[in-house]
Amino acid sequence: MQRKTDPAHWDAAGKRPLTVAVLCAFVLLIDGFDTQSISYAAPQVAKQMHMSRDALGTVFSAALVGLMLGYLLSSPLADRIGTKRMLVLGVVIFGAFSLATVWTGSVSGLVALRFLTGVGLGAVAPAAISLTDEHSPRHLRATFVLAIYCGFSLGFVAAGFAASQLLTKYGWASLFWSGALLSLILCPLLMVLLPPQDVPVRATRNGRAKLTELFQHGRTRGTVLIWAIFAINLAAFYLLQSWLPTLLTGLHRDIGEVATATALSTFGGIVVAILIGPAMDRFGAGRSLAALYALGMILVGFLGPSLPASMWQLSLASFFAGFCISGGQKSAIALATLFYPASLGATGLGWALGIGRAGGVAGPLIAGMLLGNGWSATQLFILVALSMGAACLATLAIRMPEIVTRAATRPFGPASQAHMPQR
Repeated sequence: MQRKTDPAHWDAAGKRPLTVAVLCAFVLLIDGFDTQSISYAAPQVAKQMHMSRDALGTVFSAALVGLMLGYLLSSPLADRIGTKRMLVLGVVIFGAFSLATVWTGSVSGLVALRFLTGVGLGAVAPAAISLTDEHSPRHLRATFVLAIYCGFSLGFVAAGFAASQLLTKYGWASLFWSGALLSLILCPLLMVLLPPQDVPVRATRNGRAKLTELFQHGRTRGTVLIWAIFAINLAAFYLLQSWLPTLLTGLHRDIGEVATATALSTFGGIVVAILIGPAMDRFGAGRSLAALYALGMILVGFLGPSLPASMWQLSLASFFAGFCISGGQKSAIALATLFYPASLGATGLGWALGIGRAGGVAGPLIAGMLLGNGWSATQLFILVALSMGAACLATLAIRMPEIVTRAATRPFGPASQAHMPQR
């Protein structure tokens, strides 16, 4: 099926692709806000509910398990109801259960609500990326996808700012009130301003994209390696975002310093997205992402010994850790988007995020167990740095069978997508 956003299909001002991109970026911003809020709220929640570090790791991972389920359900459900409706439904789900979190009074209730919130959070990301990719100009697909995914990182920054302003005055529940109300306000805007419901562009035989097609036409190796890359990167990403505020609070850093350091790790991911999106479109996704992971192998290890150091050293280390880890995750999403043809885009991305989310679940849990068994923060982040090296090797293995060349040079038209990638 022909993509709907060839340059000839833009309106006079190019408003349709930009409107879709801005709305999807706002959705991901609120998604990121809600995802990160629990990390800032965790010290107060743990104190109020008398939670151990192991129990806190379970709370962190509950939403990630829900995210994994949401990612896996999003694509087949969107094939039935349409991507726009899937996006709105996901926002309603995570907004409602985030609001319900305000009234929970037990650890088991908190775990259950974070899981259900995660299902909604997971459902919106593939839908938002798929809508943006469908309506973006053909020669700027990676740039548009990376640009809107910056909304997720900005949500992390917004959560840090809100935490610094709200936690000491109004308590941890204020963060969940904020995210829930923003998401429920956004729903009617999505229904009115997004383009009318279309037949999903990715529909294949019998109207559905099949999981087995991810392993056909020479895609098996690439699919498996993309899943591995997502698992490694998401483990590092959620370990960083979940435990950095708690580790800094344990060192008696004030909330302003905690919020600043965590926000800088997110800002680093935004900066690299601005740089690597055009690089991917021009030089190839695999080559660009592998270079970023190689840099992470060097820089991420400096974060651990910087936690108790001066604020400027902590800020630099946090920024560059996020530059490689958060930036790597955004770039991996663009890699997956470019790897699959349009008919498999949301299915391929949804499964990559879903399978990769196993790493996201494991990351905070493993960190909690290692820290509980006497590991230092320095040892922990050296381990994370080594994982960046593994992601680099996996990315290079995808690039070797010509994926980089195809991603950089194919015209993104229907004919080329129908045959991509074949070996």
